Amino acid sequence: MPLARKALFAAVLMASAVPVSAQTALRLDRADYFEAPGVNWLVFSNVNEGLFADAKISGVELIQQGVRTATNGDVRLAATPGQWDPAAAFVSRRVDKAAGVIEAIMKYPDFQYTVRAERRGGTVVLSVILDQPLPAAQVGKAGLNLEFVPSAYFHHSYTVDSKPALFPRYPADAMVLTPERNLASGRSDGPGAEPLPFATGRSLLLSPEDPSRRVGISTREGSLSLFDGRNQAQNGWFVVRQLLPAGRTGRVLEWTLDANSVPGWLRPPVIGHSQIGYTPASAKVATIELDRDDRRTLQPRLLKLDSTGRFAPVGTTPARAWGNYLRYRYVQLDFSKVTTPGTYAIEYGVTRTAPFPIDAGVLQNVWNLTNDVYFPIAMDHVVANEAYRVWHGDPHRDDARQAPLNHEHIDLYRQGPTTDTPFKPGEHIPGLAVGGWLDAGDFDIRTQTQYQVVRQLVDAWETFGIDRDTVSVDWRARQVEMHVPDGTPDILQQIRHGSMQLLAQYEAVGHAIHGIVEPDVGQYTHLGDAASKTDGLVYDSKLKPYERSYDKQGERSGTPDDRWAFTSKASALDYGSAAALAATYRAWKDRDPSFAKHCLELAQSIWTDEHSHAPDLFKHGNTTGGPIEVEEFTAAVELLASTRDQQYADRVQALTPTMLRSFASTATTTAQAIPYMPASYRAALEPAVRAWATKAQAALKENPFGVPITTGGWAGSGAVLNFGLTGYALNRAFPDLVDVAPVMRALDFLHGHHPASDRSFVSGVGAVSKEVAYGSNRADFSFIPGGVVPGVLLLKPDYPENRDDWPFFWGENEYVVPEGAMYIALANAGARLARDLAK
Repeated sequence: MPLARKALFAAVLMASAVPVSAQTALRLDRADYFEAPGVNWLVFSNVNEGLFADAKISGVELIQQGVRTATNGDVRLAATPGQWDPAAAFVSRRVDKAAGVIEAIMKYPDFQYTVRAERRGGTVVLSVILDQPLPAAQVGKAGLNLEFVPSAYFHHSYTVDSKPALFPRYPADAMVLTPERNLASGRSDGPGAEPLPFATGRSLLLSPEDPSRRVGISTREGSLSLFDGRNQAQNGWFVVRQLLPAGRTGRVLEWTLDANSVPGWLRPPVIGHSQIGYTPASAKVATIELDRDDRRTLQPRLLKLDSTGRFAPVGTTPARAWGNYLRYRYVQLDFSKVTTPGTYAIEYGVTRTAPFPIDAGVLQNVWNLTNDVYFPIAMDHVVANEAYRVWHGDPHRDDARQAPLNHEHIDLYRQGPTTDTPFKPGEHIPGLAVGGWLDAGDFDIRTQTQYQVVRQLVDAWETFGIDRDTVSVDWRARQVEMHVPDGTPDILQQIRHGSMQLLAQYEAVGHAIHGIVEPDVGQYTHLGDAASKTDGLVYDSKLKPYERSYDKQGERSGTPDDRWAFTSKASALDYGSAAALAATYRAWKDRDPSFAKHCLELAQSIWTDEHSHAPDLFKHGNTTGGPIEVEEFTAAVELLASTRDQQYADRVQALTPTMLRSFASTATTTAQAIPYMPASYRAALEPAVRAWATKAQAALKENPFGVPITTGGWAGSGAVLNFGLTGYALNRAFPDLVDVAPVMRALDFLHGHHPASDRSFVSGVGAVSKEVAYGSNRADFSFIPGGVVPGVLLLKPDYPENRDDWPFFWGENEYVVPEGAMYIALANAGARLARDLAK
C-alpha cells in the first residue's frame, strides 16, 4: 500500500475514535427543528408535494455547517428509490418543544406508521413506530432510509463498525436483477436491477476526518446498509437503510443520529451583489447575509482596483442593518453615489467578492449568450452545431404517435377519454416533426411553452428592435450553426421556429395539443444528445422490434420509441396558440408576407371557431393552458394589435374586469392593449396600477432584495422576471405611477443579489455564475451558456437553497425556455433604461 494511502487510513482510524460531536445539546425552541451550532435536523418540515414526485425535499433532513447534506429520511419501499417510486402520504406532524419530540404520521395504502425524533443531548433518536405488524407484502421491502448527497462526500472517507473505507467517486457496485418495479402512478418501468450495499454494519461514521461533514448513525439492533443510488441513475444519492422487521409492533426500529456540531460555528458571510456590475447612474446595493448568531459589527468596504493592480478602499455611506429574513441577518451597503467607472469589489471581514465593473455598458450584451447559444441548443427537430461541438443531432424525426386513451402520464400530461383527432391510440400522426423548443432540461415539446416564448420574443422584437444575427438556420437541411450569421435576425428565426410547431399541430389534427413527450420513464430521463433517444424512424406495428422496412413513405421501424402526442382538446391552448400566431404575423409580415398571412389567418380562424361553440375545458397539470379567460384575453389583445378589428377590442373591454382581479400576472398584456383602446380603458387600469406600485414598494420591506421570492418545489426566477417585466411595461404606460426600480432590482437579483449565494442565475453571465446546472448535459456537471435557472428555493421553515455542487436539483437548477425569453426582454429593458438615465 502506498505511504500516502497508509497515512490516510491511519488518520481515518484515529478520527473514528473521536466522538462525532462534542455533545453540544440540541435545542428545539426558536424553530420547529433541532439545532446546535452548525447542525439542523429538520423532521418533516417538508413533504413531497406530489407535483413532480420526489424532489429530494422531504422527511428527515440534515443541514450541516449551512449545507443541506441529507434528506428523505422516511420509510421507503426500495433501497434506492427513484423519482417516481412510491412514497408515503403525509398525514400529520406534531412538535412538542418542551419534551424535545417531533413526530410525523405517514401512510401507504396498506399500512400506517409514525416517525418519531427525540432530542437526546447532542443526538437525535429516530424511531419507526407501528400500531399493526408490517403487511406480509411489505416485509423485505419497507425500510427506513436516509439519503446523503454524494457531492458532499466526494473525496471523503467513512467507517463501518470502525473499519475504514473511501466513498466511491463513481458507482461500481454489484447489482442484482429485480422483477418489474411498479411506480407511484401505476406504471411500470420494466425489469431492472438494484445495487447491493457497499457497506453494512451496526454503526456508520461518515467523513470522520472532516468536522464539517462528520455524521454518525448507529442502530439499536440489526444492521445498517449503505447503498449508492447512482448505480441506477446519475441523480441517485448515498442511502443508509435498514429494513423494518416482520411481526412486530411499537418501536420496531431505532437509530441514533449524531451530526458533528462545531461550538461557536458561524456560517461565512455571503455578499449578494450583481456579478455583471452596475451602470454609473443605477442604484447599487450589496446585501451581506449573516448567520443569525453572528453578532459582529463589521463594516463592509467598497474597494476599487488601482493602476498598480491593488484594491483600495472607496468612501461610502455606512452600511445599515436591514433586519432578519428567514434564518439569516442582513446588512446592506448602499454605494449608489459611487459613479466613477472602474473595477470594484466588496469586502466584509475576510470575505471578498469577485471583481465587478461600474461602467455605462454593463447591460448591453448580457443577453447575448441566451440568444446566441442557449436558444439554438433548445431547438428541436434540427442539428445544433457550435464550431467543433455538436450539441445535439436532429432529434425526434419520428414524431409522434397518438397517446393512449384515459392515460395519465409523466410530467403532468394526460390523455382524456377520446383522442379528439382522426387518429387511433398508437397511430402515427404525420407532420409534427418540425419546429419547437425542448421544454427544459428534459426533451418534451410543451405547447404552453411554445406560445409563451413566441409572444415574449415578438414583444422583445417590437419593443427593442433587436436585430442581432449570429446564428444560421436552415430549416430544409434541419441544421443550425452557432456564431455564423445568415442575414436574418436570430430573434425572428426563433419566433418562426416556435410558430412552425404551432402551425404543424393545426395542420396535423386541427387544434392545439398539450404537447409531445417521451413514452416512458427510460426515455424521459435520457441524458445527452436528444437525437440518440429514438431511432428517428416512424413506428410500424407490423414490424418486429428493431426490424426496419421501406415503403412509399420511407423507412419504418418496429421499435416503439416514438414520442407520444397528447391531444385532448382544450380551448385555453387554442387561444394561447392564436395569440402567438397573431403576434408572429407582425414580426414576419415585412420579411415573409405569405408566412405571416398564414399565421394571422389561422389565428383568426381559431378565434372564430372557439366562439362558435362552448369552450373545451379539459384541464390537467400545467400542460393544458392557463385560465381560459386569461388565454382568451391574450388572444384578443394580440389579434387587436395585428388587425385593429373592433370585435377584438370589444372582447378586451369585456374581459378586463376579470384581468384586474389577477393583475400581477396579467398586467403586461393589459398594458399592451392600451394603444388600441379608448382613453377610458387606460383610466380603468389606474387603480390596479397604483396597487401594484404600492405592493412593489412594499417588497423592499418583505425581504432585503425587494422582489417577490416564491415558496414551493420550484424556485422563483420566473416570478422575479415577471416582476421586472411588469414594472417595465407599467412604467412605459404609467410613468407617473410606476418607476423603473423594479426592473433593476429584478436584474440585480438574477445576477447575484439574492439569498443563499452570490451566483448569477444566468449561466456564463457575470464573474461567478451557475456553472453546474440542470440541462441535457447535467450528468457532466456542466452548464449551457445563457440558460436561466429557477434560482433560490425556499425550504420550510426558513432555509434558502441554491446548490452549485449537484446539478440534479431541478427545482433550483433546471433551465426552462420561457425564462430565457423573459431574460432577453428584461436585459434589453434594463439596457434601455440605463441609456435613458445616462442622458
